Amino acid sequence: MANHGEDFQAIVVGGGFFGVSLALFLRKKFERVAVIEREADLLQRASLINQARVHGGYHYPRSLVTGLRSRENFRLFTDYFSDCVDSSFKKYYAISSYSSAVTANQFKLFCERIGAPLSPAPKNIISAFNPDLIEGVFEVEEFAFDAVKLKNRLRLELEDSGVSLFLNTDALQVTKGSHENELCVSILPQGGARSDSRTLTGREVYTCLYSGTNHLLYKSNLPQIPLRQEYTEMCLVKPPDFLAGAGVTVMCGPFFSIMPFPSRGLHSFSHVRYTPHFSWSENDEIGAPKGYYDLKEPPQSKYAHMLKDAARYLPLAEELSYVESIWESKTLLPRNEMDDARPILFKRDHGLKNLNCIIGAKIDNIFDVNQALMAT
Repeated sequence: MANHGEDFQAIVVGGGFFGVSLALFLRKKFERVAVIEREADLLQRASLINQARVHGGYHYPRSLVTGLRSRENFRLFTDYFSDCVDSSFKKYYAISSYSSAVTANQFKLFCERIGAPLSPAPKNIISAFNPDLIEGVFEVEEFAFDAVKLKNRLRLELEDSGVSLFLNTDALQVTKGSHENELCVSILPQGGARSDSRTLTGREVYTCLYSGTNHLLYKSNLPQIPLRQEYTEMCLVKPPDFLAGAGVTVMCGPFFSIMPFPSRGLHSFSHVRYTPHFSWSENDEIGAPKGYYDLKEPPQSKYAHMLKDAARYLPLAEELSYVESIWESKTLLPRNEMDDARPILFKRDHGLKNLNCIIGAKIDNIFDVNQALMAT
């Protein structure tokens, strides 16, 4: 990596997919760009611990705007990161006839409106579902990404671009610098004494910390962003032969997904009711934010509950073989909890001039971030 000393034109705090992608984008504008990441490698948190779904828009029948943006970003993502995308499996969406927020006909209409390919599933697939609980089953166009391949590709792009990378490094605080339009970021190597801290200066600072956003703002004595966090369990499973080359999502209400998780050669298994174990709000009135690193150990798995409910709709789910659970905090914007929309959050000059906070809910949101940056 390039070494520009301690002075940069742009500093990105967070070395996940959004942070690294943003740094590469900013490198086209600035000569001296830095990325700060507390983990020992890139893309180790939310970028890795998720469903690995490249959204094709089908997930959001209650938010037309999100569906349209997902469809466009799906095309951009699968084209640009084609070497990191697994498109080898068949994907099926099944609409529940019980407690669903949409009917099969409404789902078909939604897909037509956003331009998402949809066709009736083959008869052998339809017959695998419980006809008493499932109204319709469709074959769709939806893929998965391999987070390890994505990390390796972005790491090479960072090296080629000359972006400075600080791994195993905590960002302690962001403050105003001594010069106009200068910000300071205090950093500390993991495990180091406070006296080992250093200060990087930059003209612009971007936080791409997802669930850790308010932690840095709180430590910097800056206003917290009203957010809702969920502590989530993603189960990794070995699929039965029926699902070995396929993925399934049942929606919209009784909502679960079983789909390929390419970086491990397994399938992920999530459930709208049981994947979130508990949640909390973050804002200035509540005080210091809590989160992932405050937990001593994960709670007891809810895999058995997920499996029991999923098997009601898809009896063959009983043949899944549990491997392990992976845990992470999921960040939600409170205003979008009702319609399930997933826009980016982009707060400019948050508390300090040229401090910009970015939160993306889906990996393909990165193109919305780039678009917002180009508009400045």
